[in-house]
Amino acid sequence: MLSRSCFNLLSIDDCSGERGGRIPRVISMPGVFSDCDDVAGSPESSPAACKERRIIVANRLPVKAFPGDEASGGRKWSFDWDRDALVLQLRDGLPPEVEVVYVGCLGVDITDPSEQDEAAQILLDKFNCVPTFVPSDLMNKFYHGFCKHYLWPLFHYMLPMTSSHGVRFDKSTWQAYVSANKIFADKVMEVINPDDDYVWVHDYHLMILPTFLRKRYHRVKIGFFLHSLFPSSEIYRTLPVREEILRALLNCDLIGFQTFDYARHFLSCCSRMLGLDYQSKRGYIGLDYYGRTVGIKILPVGIHMGQIRSAMSDSDTRQKVEELRKKYSGKTIFLGVDDLDMFKGISLKFMAFGILLDENPSYRGNAVLVQITNAPRSRGRDIQEVRDEIDKVATEINRKYGSVDYTPIVCINGPVSFNDKVAYYAISECVVVNAVRDGMNLVPYKYTVCREGLEGSGASRKSVIIVSEFIGCSPSLSGAIRVNPWNINSVADAMVLGMTMSDSEKELRHEKHYKYITSHDVAYWARSFDQDLERACAEHYRKRCWGIGFGLNSRVVALGPNFRKLSVQHIAAGYNATNSRLILLDYDGTMMARDRVDKSPSPEVIALLNGLCDDPKNVVFIVSGRGKDSLGRWFDRCEKLGLSAEHGYFTRWPESARWETCRLAVDLDWKNIVLPIMEHYTEATDGSSIEQKESALVWHHQEADPDFGSWQAKELLDHLESVLANDPVVVKNGQQIVEVKPQGVSKGTVVKNLVEATRDSGKPADFVLCIGDDRSDEEMFEAIASSIENRVLPAETEVFACTVGQKPSMAKYYLDDTYEVVKLLQGLLAAPPPAKGPQNFPAGGPWNGEV
Repeated sequence: MLSRSCFNLLSIDDCSGERGGRIPRVISMPGVFSDCDDVAGSPESSPAACKERRIIVANRLPVKAFPGDEASGGRKWSFDWDRDALVLQLRDGLPPEVEVVYVGCLGVDITDPSEQDEAAQILLDKFNCVPTFVPSDLMNKFYHGFCKHYLWPLFHYMLPMTSSHGVRFDKSTWQAYVSANKIFADKVMEVINPDDDYVWVHDYHLMILPTFLRKRYHRVKIGFFLHSLFPSSEIYRTLPVREEILRALLNCDLIGFQTFDYARHFLSCCSRMLGLDYQSKRGYIGLDYYGRTVGIKILPVGIHMGQIRSAMSDSDTRQKVEELRKKYSGKTIFLGVDDLDMFKGISLKFMAFGILLDENPSYRGNAVLVQITNAPRSRGRDIQEVRDEIDKVATEINRKYGSVDYTPIVCINGPVSFNDKVAYYAISECVVVNAVRDGMNLVPYKYTVCREGLEGSGASRKSVIIVSEFIGCSPSLSGAIRVNPWNINSVADAMVLGMTMSDSEKELRHEKHYKYITSHDVAYWARSFDQDLERACAEHYRKRCWGIGFGLNSRVVALGPNFRKLSVQHIAAGYNATNSRLILLDYDGTMMARDRVDKSPSPEVIALLNGLCDDPKNVVFIVSGRGKDSLGRWFDRCEKLGLSAEHGYFTRWPESARWETCRLAVDLDWKNIVLPIMEHYTEATDGSSIEQKESALVWHHQEADPDFGSWQAKELLDHLESVLANDPVVVKNGQQIVEVKPQGVSKGTVVKNLVEATRDSGKPADFVLCIGDDRSDEEMFEAIASSIENRVLPAETEVFACTVGQKPSMAKYYLDDTYEVVKLLQGLLAAPPPAKGPQNFPAGGPWNGEV
């Protein structure tokens, strides 16, 4: 099957076609589009001619398959829409002009290639569906092996502690998961137009699919929504393939979760395993990942109001309601509707109902628990064990409290039609959702709408919901009775409360729920996610993108058009043609990797700095936040190297052994206030430490628990700002630090003074290279820009401000790591040999205050 993008290439010379003469953008370098605004086919120039499309990818297509008959015209298979499928219902929330294409598996196994081709053509022509035919053996390992028997239990907090307690990680089922995701991705690639289409991937079956798409199309627009819960980091970290799945999800533009808890767990995993921190901007949560901002969406799924109202108004449903009312006349009906799996807590619900009858004899003969059990979605020993336990508990309670005309627990094994479920919702006084762990669970929503009733249905506008606190819908049901399903006595008490609650209170609770559910239906959810996905992808064509990494670690670097990687070729000409060069280098994270235990410079770095300093045209400075003693000791072999310690509070000029303080009159009495406070937080935060400098105090928490360290840092920052409000100091929250230092002391001030010094010496700098890696270095980049704007630096000065790492920066250039910094500087040493001449600065500088 040819994709739309293939058709575009085939008709590239046709300027009057359906797509309005769409021509690919001009490519100036691999993966980089030109910035010309008038190029045909840019998002700004031809949106009207392109019909918008959403490619919805899910494990199962929203269609039902049936063997062919005479009515099907001799075809092997016939198909119809599955009206219960969420991915079909979400279509109501998308703009009417948007075309929707579905990619997924069928519910039947079609193995014959000719039958597959026939089915695929029918599904594409009549349903806009693209089926993925996964071989049965692969499907068994992918779905039943990895998804349902390993990933599903683990995401529901069940660890396979022993071989008889759950299924342990199996590399072959993981490889099947990867292979199946690749098959889905290939099908998407067949139909996608990567310039225009949005891809929306659904649920945990396809969590690594975004990596395959992002690797092929760097600017593809991908959203992912997890319908299951996401476990805490303590559980998730047990996954042997935890980083592969995390990085795959981060290849999306927007990731959706049902509740804040699930999103918080995901963000915690990103922080603890990948070192990524999130930011909230104007209500939107985002993770910066290699220059791309990955949005986090928190919004529970809703129900399809039209489907339920249609079922309520159906004559068959009304007839079923009347039959049930007669059957259970005079009885109070508790209703449970659950899938058959180990996490739904059905047996616990039965036990609680048994306690209700045991402790309240007056309810015997009046209270009935109707349990509708949907057909299991997987197979295995665990399903049979759950079924056996449910039957055992129900049989025992019915034997103990039942009679000829009274059955306390009525079990109805599915499948049960949607209309019949609606009828049971309508006649039930209380619904009990008792899962020990669950994703969203829309049963309480459907129940509430059915209890609202339609004209002639006879349903009362009152309802009682007993809901487990461990399921996704619980936070949104503020009027529900929340229970701990493990505490069966409290569940029994909740059932009693549901029976004895006054009608007026039931009506108030029902009204609150109904108002929320009708305003947050599936259309609202889909519309909100789609709008946020468009917003998250708005900057795609304003950035330069290229791929890095291999396999499942593939990812895309996306940077602004003016933010480029610095190379020797960029600066060699300017370096060789200039005569007064100022080279400013941060130390930690720039010349020395932050993760090194020994922070002293290597012989290679010492030789490199001496090589740069030996050129009389160069003035080289290390501008660091470290103390003067350690810097002086480490670089005593670099006599011509300038040093600026503690963010510029101390300076040692080239060929001088003296340290000078800045010109500021600094009172350090504030340290007597700050030190005891920091000591208190250090004692309370395991892994934290205090660094005492002569001019500053720094509280480090990089060795502490990431979440706790960040919380403590915020609290310490607020604490210090309040007690130091009237002191001439600055309290800053940096990269895993909180620092207190005098006002006016910054790396920006160092740069300003050095630039002015070169000018005052009669040799203003005509070449400036400044490299740093953290927030304090941004002050250097800002000072350089200010010096150019204020003409302290000549207009013709060659300026190269460079940050180490891909991140938003005041600098226009970047390098990936310290290794690349060293290689860049070594490249400069390959310039022509320096001419003999005096240094730009005499021994000692223009500042006062010898130390």
